[in-house]
Amino acid sequence: MAQKTVTVSLRDCTLAVGALLFSCGLLLLCDADAALTGRLLIAGYGPELPVVQDLAKAYERLHPGTAIDLEWDSTVRAVHLVKTGEAQIAVTDQPDPALSATQIAWDGIAVIVNFANPVRSVSSAQVRGLFSARITNWSELDGAPARVEVIPRTSANNLTPGFQNSLGHTERMTTSVPPVRSDQKVLSLVSGRDAMVSYISLAAALKAQEDGISIHILTVDQVDPGEATVKNGRYRLRRPVLMLTATQPDPLTESFLSFVRSVDGQQLLRTMFVPVEPSVPATVPSNVQQLDHPSPSS
Repeated sequence: MAQKTVTVSLRDCTLAVGALLFSCGLLLLCDADAALTGRLLIAGYGPELPVVQDLAKAYERLHPGTAIDLEWDSTVRAVHLVKTGEAQIAVTDQPDPALSATQIAWDGIAVIVNFANPVRSVSSAQVRGLFSARITNWSELDGAPARVEVIPRTSANNLTPGFQNSLGHTERMTTSVPPVRSDQKVLSLVSGRDAMVSYISLAAALKAQEDGISIHILTVDQVDPGEATVKNGRYRLRRPVLMLTATQPDPLTESFLSFVRSVDGQQLLRTMFVPVEPSVPATVPSNVQQLDHPSPSS
């Protein structure tokens, strides 16, 4: 039987060896990631809870040897827990110089009024006027002659500092109405009284409109609030959603942050927030890490 001579070039060998090494590297990385075990504690107190729960459940499904616990309450000192090592991640919108901060999303902030209110568009200065009692009657904004009723938000809610920072608004509001924590309570109040005004997360406001709740989202500085305008910064009422960790986080914490930054993680965030993309201008403090191009999750 005649023998067949097979000629293999040096280039072919190099490519074959390179492909084999690359495949082995991927397998080692996958094995290392799959071998992750342990528990994470994520602490927070703001409106991010539902989406963080979804992220935690999705990560646990991908990594059966891990467990993620949440400590979420208005009394939780999330940043302090990370500093003391009791928690690995704090979810907030304010960086801390002692911790590493990674921005995972933007939260648009909607100024809402009752649907019967004829006012549809305001400037940033007028928003500041409404919430600092310099504008006290809707007729000053070409609305009906009715006294403005402001629903304040609790200072413990992440929305409050984000709202104030985006407007440069630092004045204390004078109002006889007790501060309200939940978006749902605000929606109930505003939809029930023609002269009321407040602010909530944009996603919650858009969902309320879809559900037929009697509110209207005001246009600010002639810019409609939406994912595109929040993302590019034209709609200025927004706050960063941050995850704070130790400056040298453990492998499990790093793995979870990688998942949050992945395509799958960002898609989960989109249910409540505006995902961060490289085109977003960096308007958060310089020690906050901006996301690179999202990488596929493992």
